[in-house]
Amino acid sequence: MNSPMQKFIEEIENLQSKGDAIFPEGIFPAHRINPIIGYKRPDTTIFFSAIICFTLKSIQKKVDADSAERIEKICSKITVNYPDFQNKDGLKTYNFWKTKPSQHFPNGYIFRHFEHFRIPDDIDDTAFIYLTTSPSRKELHWLKSKLALHANGSKQWIKNTYPEYSRLLAYSTWFGKNMYVEFDVSVLSNMLYCILHYDLPLNQHDLDSLQYIRSVIETGRYMSEPFRCAHQYPRTPLIVYHVARLVSAFDPEVLKPVREKFVQDIQTLLSSTKSKMDRVLLSTSLIRLGVKTERISVENFAKTDFKGFYFFIAGLLTAYENPLLYRLSVNPLFHMHWVCEAHCWTLLAEYEMLWNNFESIKSTENS
Repeated sequence: MNSPMQKFIEEIENLQSKGDAIFPEGIFPAHRINPIIGYKRPDTTIFFSAIICFTLKSIQKKVDADSAERIEKICSKITVNYPDFQNKDGLKTYNFWKTKPSQHFPNGYIFRHFEHFRIPDDIDDTAFIYLTTSPSRKELHWLKSKLALHANGSKQWIKNTYPEYSRLLAYSTWFGKNMYVEFDVSVLSNMLYCILHYDLPLNQHDLDSLQYIRSVIETGRYMSEPFRCAHQYPRTPLIVYHVARLVSAFDPEVLKPVREKFVQDIQTLLSSTKSKMDRVLLSTSLIRLGVKTERISVENFAKTDFKGFYFFIAGLLTAYENPLLYRLSVNPLFHMHWVCEAHCWTLLAEYEMLWNNFESIKSTENS
């Protein structure tokens, strides 16, 4: 009989595209949806495939040999697709969608025809692709220089944040010569994870990015106004998941003063959250931070338990810096949600590994 981990890996494996008109071989099917207006389109993005690869790689050493081998095969099929999403001019940054030619809002009817909706490369996809490949030191140092060129204050100053953050030299979500500056606490956590993972020297941009993360936790803004703190991940459980992953891996000095508050906030959220998948995210985060939680029976989850859960959005009005339009941008009517079944199974696999590992460590300590 298969273990829960083997079941999850099998589900993921079965969902990986074998190659068709919409999803190239190795890419995981995703959809962009807006339930309010009944909108749903298949989306050929590298985002979910890259984060699935990263997450599976992070658990690979702690799973059984068969699952580890299957993870290797899944990831090898993903990474061969990365060049299609690389910067259109050959630079080592990456886009959410295919770039040569640009295939923004693929498989749709309207947005793909307008240049306005073509997005530049972003630091989020770039971070995960660097984390799931083997960049050279030269490439990594080039990336740090490239990030600095698009950080706040380098070419322009951020407008769509709280006034006290407007002079932080933190990284922007976007590359792109004329793109507005945006801070997203989850995106910053992902790029900082990449920078710390490769042991790159920290500069003022890194320190200010960490300061932004610290402040939105310290002030509680990530709880009360998650959209203003993370346009791409605008729900508190999503922010918690990303920040907790950074803190548990590297425990940055700047974030140590808010660690206790952060844990208490997560525990409060977990006690009141009804969403099954949000409970998985919050419990995963607490386990990462060394806090015991009540076990979730993830082995009993089915596809129906993923309904209504989304991991990532695009706010169609966040690009506008007009104050009125920005106030409207928080309205879900103007949000596109991205969903991916394979990523949900991946989150369950991650939880299962972390729970089992936590229990094993505690058993050893108590014996």
